[in-house]
Amino acid sequence: MMPRVRAPELPQNQLWLNADKPLSLQELRGRVVILDFWTYCCINCLHILPDLKYLEQKYKDSLTVIGVHSAKFDNEKESENIRQAILRYDIEHPVLVDSGFRVWQEYAVRAWPTLIAIDPEGYVIGSVSGEGNREVLDELIKKLILQHQEKGTINFQELSLTLEKQRQPLVTPLAFPGKVLAKQQKLFIADSGHHRLVISHVDGQILHVIGTGEPGLTNGSFNQCQFSAPQGMAFDAENQLLYVADTENHALRRVDFKHQIVETIAGTGKQSRNIRPHSGVAIETALNSPWDLQKIGNSLFIAMTGSHQIWEMNLETGIVRTYAGTGAEACVDGTLTESVFAQPSGIATDGQDLYVADSEGSTIRAVGLVEPLTVRTVCGSGDLFGFGDIDGQGFDVRLQHCLGVEYAQNFLWVADTYNHKIKLVNPQSGNCQTILGDGVAGLQDGEGKNTRFSEPSGLSVMDSELYIADTNNHAIRRVQLNTLTVITLQFPNLCSPNLCIPN
Repeated sequence: MMPRVRAPELPQNQLWLNADKPLSLQELRGRVVILDFWTYCCINCLHILPDLKYLEQKYKDSLTVIGVHSAKFDNEKESENIRQAILRYDIEHPVLVDSGFRVWQEYAVRAWPTLIAIDPEGYVIGSVSGEGNREVLDELIKKLILQHQEKGTINFQELSLTLEKQRQPLVTPLAFPGKVLAKQQKLFIADSGHHRLVISHVDGQILHVIGTGEPGLTNGSFNQCQFSAPQGMAFDAENQLLYVADTENHALRRVDFKHQIVETIAGTGKQSRNIRPHSGVAIETALNSPWDLQKIGNSLFIAMTGSHQIWEMNLETGIVRTYAGTGAEACVDGTLTESVFAQPSGIATDGQDLYVADSEGSTIRAVGLVEPLTVRTVCGSGDLFGFGDIDGQGFDVRLQHCLGVEYAQNFLWVADTYNHKIKLVNPQSGNCQTILGDGVAGLQDGEGKNTRFSEPSGLSVMDSELYIADTNNHAIRRVQLNTLTVITLQFPNLCSPNLCIPN
């Protein structure tokens, strides 16, 4: 615990979201305050949001959580992008946009996420960094409430807020689609913000909507099952099975189109805290934010974002294991057991290598499937803070939080997410060139670089077309690869879950 220090006042002249007006610690006297220093790219920051939501609900008349958004990437400094992240992750507490790291420095913060507790008299009484501190915080808040009840210095009163989701409800047919998979003239869309899967014909005709639209971990029929922010998918055409990375459930799900049911095949529904390489029976082994999948034979390879590793599930034996990565967060090449990743979020293959969009390092990596079993950097700096927007060769390339990668015809298509661009990479030479997007966030159809995207995250090639999950535009875009013409797909019979009228 830290000595009692008066908490520095929060700035009144910076942008506040999820609030009608700036909040001051002076007016919050009598309440316990937790400052959550976060940035929306950070998987560890996302992992503690459920803990904060739990505490906010439990102590809603005496606790105020304030998110202090101190951006890592340039793209995260844009207020509209932060607003979108608040909507995407259903954040219901006030968020202060900490421009220039002013509050971060005043509170001497060193890492994302950091939580700072302030007592009802306005003193900083503790801080903790990282994940997994729900019980510690719960005990601390309970203790503070009892202490200040006895002193008569607590003020029990629920705080009234106007949330961004009230100002801007998510009513679009798709909400923050994270990944798209194109197979057999169908599109499999992870409608992540609506916690469901949408299956359509390539012309936009809806074939299936799988999931209730409410977050949960429920198996069963297509209209009863539930997901929580699903992301990457892999399709077994022969058996008509779709494998799904059910990210916020920390689970893998299998969609059986013949019997129209969904079941859990890996994960316990709880986040794993074990980052060391290990293996076990898939259904009994806790996972950590699986984000993307690639099926090769009877193996399902998993971009395990939360533990910074690549995993493999044997679909015959039902055993899941760490394939590559120590569990530390960095960009280190070498053997499978020596290698280190930083939030791998996209995965593709040419049969010889797995290609990984290693998002927090803004780097594309290649992971060997045949001898020599090594990990190498294809392009990008290999540095957690070495990001930017520079085309070129190998280590000279600069990407910004790339989330998607697809292999087609000897090249890699890359969703350079925070640069709002699609790039083409030669996996052998490491040459990287911008093909689509002018780098400005927006929704603009057209050709080549005369187009705009907003945080595109998922890619899939089928025949001569590239499909893009254009996440912050709530859209799927289609690119004719021979002309580089981009159009936005329409889904006329699809509606937001809360707007759908039952038949």
